[in-house]
Amino acid sequence: MVQPIISPSILASDFANLGCQCKRVVETGDVDWLHLDVMDGHFVPNISFGPPVIESLRKQFPRDSDKPIVFDCHMMVSDPEEWIAEIAKAGGDSYTFHYEATKDPASVIAKIKKYGLKAAMGIKPGTPIDVVYPFVEDLDMVLVMTVEPGFGGQKFMPEMMPKVEALRAKYPHLDIEVDGGLGKDTIQPAADAGANVIVAGTSVFKAENPKEVTQLLKNTVEQSILAKSK
Repeated sequence: MVQPIISPSILASDFANLGCQCKRVVETGDVDWLHLDVMDGHFVPNISFGPPVIESLRKQFPRDSDKPIVFDCHMMVSDPEEWIAEIAKAGGDSYTFHYEATKDPASVIAKIKKYGLKAAMGIKPGTPIDVVYPFVEDLDMVLVMTVEPGFGGQKFMPEMMPKVEALRAKYPHLDIEVDGGLGKDTIQPAADAGANVIVAGTSVFKAENPKEVTQLLKNTVEQSILAKSK
């Protein structure tokens, strides 16, 4: 059975206080991952941060702590194979590349695993879900984008949920991540469709009470998982 995982996107944080804000969110107790959106200004029309920021943040969340935090690195970059070694060295744990960014997904997956990272593939809203099927057996996770990648704070696209449903029906034990516009008002359809890894940026980092939000998100996903297992 898959587990409910909440992965707050640091793109919605105040970068001047990144370490403190991430700790505030992690300390809610419902967060085991942090979602790190790396954008290069080529694959998407925005630039965010790179390995130096990940390396600095890893010092705030050492792997040998009582509660190790998974760094869920979402690589919105052209030529994703070129970043793998640097992300591994900086402290990444999971490496999500986009199907649309490479002509040879299999080689990218192999290189990710060579460097000891979990391998994940993401698809944009306009990409059909069946393109990932030939690679799923070698993947640890599939990311279905629920907004156009490149900017935070966009509106959730419910029309992406049939992709999640199709993927979950075919691969009941796969981690399926959704990213974009997830919060209190949109978590239910995502959970019902079968997503178990929830990326939430603005709804968590901008919340007056992050714990209330992360608890609701995680509980909703958990209830949906349990209902489907009966």
